[in-house]
Amino acid sequence: MRAAYAEREPVTWPRRHARPLVAAAVVAAVVAAALSPPGRSVVHSLRKAVGVKEAEPALFSLPARGQLLVTSRSGLWLVRADGSKRRLGRYRDAGFSPHGLYIAATRANQLVALDPKGDVRWTGDGSGDHAVGHAALVPPVWRPGPRRVLAYSDGRSAIVYDADSGSVIKRIAPAPTELAWSRDGRLLRREEPGVRMRNGQSEAVADGRVVFRGTGSFGQAQWSPDRRWLLVTWPTADQWVFVRTKGRRRIVGVSRISAQFGRASRVAGWCCVG
Repeated sequence: MRAAYAEREPVTWPRRHARPLVAAAVVAAVVAAALSPPGRSVVHSLRKAVGVKEAEPALFSLPARGQLLVTSRSGLWLVRADGSKRRLGRYRDAGFSPHGLYIAATRANQLVALDPKGDVRWTGDGSGDHAVGHAALVPPVWRPGPRRVLAYSDGRSAIVYDADSGSVIKRIAPAPTELAWSRDGRLLRREEPGVRMRNGQSEAVADGRVVFRGTGSFGQAQWSPDRRWLLVTWPTADQWVFVRTKGRRRIVGVSRISAQFGRASRVAGWCCVG
């Protein structure tokens, strides 16, 4: 050890500490710039660039009656009008029955019917009539009327089920990319509000008009049950934005969506008034 110490190359204190000092100086300069009046204005403008100003820190309640279905990597969630939420399980695509009494959801290659408490009424075993394609991305849809019927597309055909027993009524091929029921019981392509990118901004479009614009990318647009509010998901800002489109215009933003529901959150439905 003495020999190694004697053979060492002497290094002055400033040289040994130059890099840490430079790094500390850079950090101090950044902090000082941020705390200075010009720096504060830059940081403030960056924070305002994406997202609704003065958004709520969490989803405390819905602005309209009904309840939401939300899917994410953590599973399927049911959100009530008062903001309370329940995790129903590790499901993917989902959809409400016409009056919100039941929910159809998928997991792996199964179609499952359950109630709002998460109790399963029936489920497929991944084979036979209940099999659902792994690549299926179209949420199940329920037909209004006294007989509970739902349809699901596996990407190749639309399968119509008796929602009480789970038995297959018929198959329709080829399958549309989106599903909805007409008044006379026919399966149609669904027409819903949507989002688009134009001139470097995202736009939410409903009833043929732009109702909300913002920076970054919007995810979805979903009507409230009374069609007075439009829910716009905004993954870039990690926010949901509720836009009142009927009567006096109002915008309500909700932040930290990923922290509340998990990553890759999507709204699977907003139901029901009655």
